[in-house]
Amino acid sequence: MAIRKIARMGHPVLRQIAQPVADPTAPEIRALVEDMVETMIDADGAGLAAPQIYESKRVVVFQAPPDAAVNTDGEEGYDATAPLTVLINPEIAIHTETMEDGWEGCLSVPGLRGVVPRPLQLSYSGFDLKGQRLERRASGFHARVVLHECDHLDGVLYPQRMTDLSKLVFESEFKHLLAAQSEPSAETSPKG
Repeated sequence: MAIRKIARMGHPVLRQIAQPVADPTAPEIRALVEDMVETMIDADGAGLAAPQIYESKRVVVFQAPPDAAVNTDGEEGYDATAPLTVLINPEIAIHTETMEDGWEGCLSVPGLRGVVPRPLQLSYSGFDLKGQRLERRASGFHARVVLHECDHLDGVLYPQRMTDLSKLVFESEFKHLLAAQSEPSAETSPKG
């Protein structure tokens, strides 16, 4: 296992459509997944796609509990003990037209966060490292993580999904933004 360098926005590998994996049980795929997991954990990420470590293969890993919350410091809070999922050659089916805005960050877009609309419910399928078919339903943060990571396999980064670029902020300013949003505005606060 090795911690791999993470490709950053602008590198061509992040714009390509990743290639399907012919044999999910191949030793080189297992080695790739081990490197992905170690890299994701080292970078404190919720997920990682193979193109993010310069491998144009349809493989993602993620840890995604049903929901996450943003605390007052602007940090995402989620259960780090959520099961680790390896998904090879994923397919997604959206189950609702209802969208929800949520803050996203990305290891390939370091230092920034943005509000991205995503569908609330979906199902996904693919293969695990034993070549067994995996099928799950997901909603909330879980669905968001799956969509975010699978976007990488199609050459899409989260800023491309944003509908309002005024909601793209530096992480260092995120807590200030949240604080300003929770303060009463001058128009609604009593004048004294």
